[in-house]
Amino acid sequence: MGKVPPEKDRPVPEPMRSDGTGWIDQGPRNIARDRQNPNMLVPPVTDYGLLPNLKFSFSDAVMTLNHGGWSREVTVRDLPIATTMAGVNMALTPGGVRELHWHQQAEWAYMLLGRARITSVDPAGRNFIDDIGPGDLWYFPPGIPHSIQGLEEGCEFLLVFDDGHFSDLNTLSISDWSAHTPRDVLSDNFGVPESAFADIPPNQVYIFQGEVPGPIESDEVDSPYGTVPLSFSHRLLAQKPIITPGGSVRIVDSSNFPISKTIAAALVEIKPGAMRELHWHPNNDEWQYYLTGQGRMTVFAGNGIARTFDYRAGDVGYVPFANGHYIQNTGNETLWFLEMFKSDRFVDVSLNQWMALTPHDLVSANLNVGHELIDALRKEKWPVVTYPGFHYGTER
Repeated sequence: MGKVPPEKDRPVPEPMRSDGTGWIDQGPRNIARDRQNPNMLVPPVTDYGLLPNLKFSFSDAVMTLNHGGWSREVTVRDLPIATTMAGVNMALTPGGVRELHWHQQAEWAYMLLGRARITSVDPAGRNFIDDIGPGDLWYFPPGIPHSIQGLEEGCEFLLVFDDGHFSDLNTLSISDWSAHTPRDVLSDNFGVPESAFADIPPNQVYIFQGEVPGPIESDEVDSPYGTVPLSFSHRLLAQKPIITPGGSVRIVDSSNFPISKTIAAALVEIKPGAMRELHWHPNNDEWQYYLTGQGRMTVFAGNGIARTFDYRAGDVGYVPFANGHYIQNTGNETLWFLEMFKSDRFVDVSLNQWMALTPHDLVSANLNVGHELIDALRKEKWPVVTYPGFHYGTER
């Protein structure tokens, strides 16, 4: 794969192809944005028709700043096609707390940086506490109360919810409920004088600054009902990956993280010169979050319709149900991303494997191809493949 020079050393991109189509753009423009979206400025000749926008960057999302941390979200209001899931990017300072709260949706999380302590209690009174580090996950089913607190180094994480209309600013929290319950009712409920609630917050706290907690043993609370039977956390990076010539894949769903009933995911590594192979998912839409590097994805929707998008770290991508697609590393560093589904299982169909396991004469006649392709087909699925001869941009 040809090396992509640093942006500062690259010429100003123009909406032109080598065949003479297009022309220079002399009007007002955002050159930095055009450089980040080369396949929007000069779409591949194979793109055709109209598809909804399948990309939104967290950098374009509004920040909510609090003492104790910040948050921003990408929901159906920002990316209208993304009806099945929404995402929240959140950071907590050392000791910063995402207050005790619960949701009407399931919450799936991936720790990006630092460490946090999570707590929860289930309807049977069984409690849970764990310290979460980089590459760890947690999952709280709908209605299960929980909290998140940054440890010594603080933390940043991704939250994913199984409803595109979700908003983290519209959840059910302990401070908000207390503020909107008559004091005499609070007094009767807890069996203490009304004066005990004289200083409760007047509104939802959401995120606040607390003290850095001590060792996890100091926060443990014995419950007469024991601890939760299914762990709310999972060590994804400790999981053995599927290694391929072009990278790796770690799959997590209810088969190895049993509590995660509504969200399945894969952590994908794509090395320079490699790609996530042509495939589709027969179970649900795909919601993506890009962790490092840069790549491109063409989505094929049938009836000749296809559109190509460019992605970088911090971007959200989306693929409608059963649409064919690939993700290709277009940079000089490893591309890491998460692909997630509103499902209890991770499922995909490989175009290469499907063709390899279909009568070869049928495939040959269908595509008018010979043995050069037929003999190269793989009966085993390789989620990430490498093509050293690919030179980014030549086919546009």
